[in-house]
Amino acid sequence: MATAATADGVAPDGSPYPDRRRPTFEREVRAMFTHIAVRYDWFDHVASAGNDYLWRPRALWDLDRFHDGHPLRRILDVGCGTGDLTVLAARRFPRAEVFGADFTGAMVARAEARTVRDGVRPRVRYGRASALHLPFRSGTFDVAMSAFVARNLPNLRTAFGELRRVLAPTGTLLTLEITEPPSPVINRLFHAHFDRVVPWLGAAVHSAGPYRYLPESLKFLPDHDAMLALLHDVGFERVEARRQSMGIVTSYLAGAGIPESRARHR
Repeated sequence: MATAATADGVAPDGSPYPDRRRPTFEREVRAMFTHIAVRYDWFDHVASAGNDYLWRPRALWDLDRFHDGHPLRRILDVGCGTGDLTVLAARRFPRAEVFGADFTGAMVARAEARTVRDGVRPRVRYGRASALHLPFRSGTFDVAMSAFVARNLPNLRTAFGELRRVLAPTGTLLTLEITEPPSPVINRLFHAHFDRVVPWLGAAVHSAGPYRYLPESLKFLPDHDAMLALLHDVGFERVEARRQSMGIVTSYLAGAGIPESRARHR
């Protein structure tokens, strides 16, 4: 099933195939998301057998129960893609302004178009930004979140450090990611689908490169314990992981950890 990439990051069918070993990796990832932007939502629904309709709302449910109960006024969605999580957050937290940021212009355009008639539109804004260099002042947001973004970043420590920086002293981070199921049986079934069926579906729609890259990218994501340790290392005080779908995806939650009484006197 493997599809070899050429030296310039293009699969044999002409679709982008990022290679993290190259210094052009970040640019190749941007080209990949530009290529798949139009069919991104449809393909996600098919490839996940509709489970992605459940994963993001459940992650926000986890977030709602994790944070300390202070009002959420400003929320940042990094790597917002076509705006799924951005819009869901605006609906779940009706007093919050939500900013969706993505480093791919085609994704931002799709997000803008699909949100224009939504009732939450007055509280939602979009713009281009890289997770490695966020164009926001320190302490701006009550929540910073991302969904299925971490495995695409060339430097996860830098990205988490940036997210920690832009959070308010009592802020919360939510990162939703595909993960390795702990059960050996579920893990085998997961990889049979993720490593074989998903690339086959991608090749069927002339996107062999992106959907061969997808299962490969999981290998570069820290495991459960290493992810929690990394969040601690970049300055988060309280971290948790909450699995969904028998561990196929995981919500990583991290609190800045400074009590509100102390934050007011900083």
